[in-house]
Amino acid sequence: MRNKYENPLTSRYASKEMSYIFSDDHKFQTFRKLWIALAKAERELGLPIEEEQIQELEREVKNIDYDRVAEIEAQTRHDVMAHIKAYGEVAPSAKGIIHWGATSCFVTDNTDLILMRDGLDLLLKKLKVLIKQVRDFALEYKDLPILAYTHYQPAQPTTLGKRASLWLYDLYMDYEEIKRVRNRLRLRGVKGTTGTQASFMELFDDGDKVDTLEELVVKAMGFDKAYPVTGQTYSRKVDQEVLARISSLAQTMHKMTNDLRMMQHQKEVEEPYEKGQIGSSAMAYKRNPMRSERISSLAKYVIQAAGNGALVYATQWFERTLDDSANRRISIGETFLAMDAILDIAINVSQGLVVHEKMIEKNLKAELPFMATENILMEAVKKGGDRQELHEHIRLHSQATAARVKDEGLDNDLIQRIMDDKAFGLTEEEIKNLTSPEKFIGRSPQQVERLVKEVIDPILEDVDQDYHVNLQV
Repeated sequence: MRNKYENPLTSRYASKEMSYIFSDDHKFQTFRKLWIALAKAERELGLPIEEEQIQELEREVKNIDYDRVAEIEAQTRHDVMAHIKAYGEVAPSAKGIIHWGATSCFVTDNTDLILMRDGLDLLLKKLKVLIKQVRDFALEYKDLPILAYTHYQPAQPTTLGKRASLWLYDLYMDYEEIKRVRNRLRLRGVKGTTGTQASFMELFDDGDKVDTLEELVVKAMGFDKAYPVTGQTYSRKVDQEVLARISSLAQTMHKMTNDLRMMQHQKEVEEPYEKGQIGSSAMAYKRNPMRSERISSLAKYVIQAAGNGALVYATQWFERTLDDSANRRISIGETFLAMDAILDIAINVSQGLVVHEKMIEKNLKAELPFMATENILMEAVKKGGDRQELHEHIRLHSQATAARVKDEGLDNDLIQRIMDDKAFGLTEEEIKNLTSPEKFIGRSPQQVERLVKEVIDPILEDVDQDYHVNLQV
């Protein structure tokens, strides 16, 4: 339909898998699976529920008439009651036992936790693919010298692989934190109206049975434990932690793609460029880093969206207030969808990066002579030169060269000037050896190798090597 707003996250950016996780079908079928799990557990513990009633509920899990749900909700002004009534209409023999003893948050909160668990699993799968690709890139270029920057001003060289290792370790930290928060997720469980389980004590009059009821439901829904205490809702601090960890990953992706965009500006590294891709509607020659820019754009949204989790948690009153509901319907799903899109784009970019080694060498040579002067000075002094005198020679040569580069737009000829200066007492071969880029990269290659071996490879044992991205646009 083109006559109403359509969310670009589902129509343009996010994957089918993540879109399904937060879809109405998955959400409301999960409602029904929770009601079935509750009914089965209640029957097992002695409540008068027939097997035929449960079988009818199971047969109708996917039979959701959304128009009928909307009609009932318009009358009742209650979304969960609308789904209970609509489910009862298609499973009439069981309508009297649906939601027995439960409150709305039994289905809404438990479902949200299940969706977040499934969403985090998908993000972790994709994040490992991205980590593997950045790992491979870092290893491939661990020895390639490249001009480093501090304050975005030329600084002592690093290697391209070492630069990539900075992204790699940040991604690793995000992976560990997202995995931690995913593994800490529990089900809200069977807690009743204000978290006291009073309604279930009315049903069973037996605390052990109430505990067993919760254990059975939790196990049926694929969790190990329920949160030990809740109000009407599980603590919204859980949402805050999940969104904060996703925000952290978005920050990493923003930083990484900023670096890529600046290297593309310097013509050193480019993101992949499709055969029919258009960089500009006006300037046909342009090759814009469009995918990295898209990551940056979506990352900004995810970073700020994490504030919703903090605000919602901080402003809850006592056991629960409903001012969390509308916000969470939007902020949780959209944060997952946007992060999913970011990872798919990043995987696409990282598997096709183009490295222009000649440009890297050219840019390095333009600045390296200035950095090499300290090595030249020390070597000349070792051979008997006067440090103060040689320092003055270097200062004068450097000023002359800087004027030549900045004012006249000519090449950096500082090394040639020093070669021609007899005061240094060094041969041309000695000076060239002292100015070799490999002399300035320190232990960059070894640092990359160690990071990969000791930190990265241990988490990649089950990475999906065949994962492939088909971007919608």
